[in-house]
Amino acid sequence: MHQHDQGLSLDLPTLLSRRRLLGLLGGVGAATVAGCSAPAGETTTGPRSGPPPAARSTAADGEIPEETAGPYPGDGSNGVNVLTESGIVRSDLTRSFGTGSAVATGVPLTIALTVLDVANGDGRPLAGAAVYLWHCDQQGRYSLYSQGVEQENYLRGVQVADAAGKLTFTSIYPAAYDGRWPHIHFEVYATLDKATTASDKLRTSQIALPADPSTKVYATAGYEQSVRNMRDTTLESDMVFSDGYSLQLGTVTGEVEDGLTVTLAIPV
Repeated sequence: MHQHDQGLSLDLPTLLSRRRLLGLLGGVGAATVAGCSAPAGETTTGPRSGPPPAARSTAADGEIPEETAGPYPGDGSNGVNVLTESGIVRSDLTRSFGTGSAVATGVPLTIALTVLDVANGDGRPLAGAAVYLWHCDQQGRYSLYSQGVEQENYLRGVQVADAAGKLTFTSIYPAAYDGRWPHIHFEVYATLDKATTASDKLRTSQIALPADPSTKVYATAGYEQSVRNMRDTTLESDMVFSDGYSLQLGTVTGEVEDGLTVTLAIPV
């Protein structure tokens, strides 16, 4: 069994600690502790109870929720730190850089994000913000961590927002692995310097991919295991998205044969 198959169980410690904190606070801290998992003793495969969607925001209403980075961040918080490596600032994530040589295969996916500043109340584009983005490959593996790709660093990269707060990555559609809905991880930093030193994150969150395009992608060769994994999980039962995902659900356009594009505004 590949290491990525443990993704759900390895996410649990971080998520559980947040839910326990909510319990201790009696719900008072629900607005500042988000991305919680099931309480201790609850199963990890079915729907979970939790605060209503409105309680997910980590700060002001309308900010994208804070979520777990999971066990494979590559930002120095769990082992290797790819953010300090030369080559991490790039838009094409499909190839490994440095000593890595692998190329990720799968349905092409363009990831188009717009970073917005809502912490100051105006929602203007956050020009110069840097986003570190990563996700699993077609087989559900995470570079730097999963068996067979420990020496690779594909599907990870940093981009800087332009004057309109926009930035784009070129990648492949990620798999649905055991216990998780199809998703993409990201961290937002105020500047490129902050990102490449992995310091002072503004937000850690995840993008949820819609059901219809995911189903179409997973009907293509190479994604066979994702068909089963997606069938066994829903957005409502996913331990990250089950308490609300309105600000995290990307919009996917295009055709599988020609490549897809997912867009999302990131208010921080």
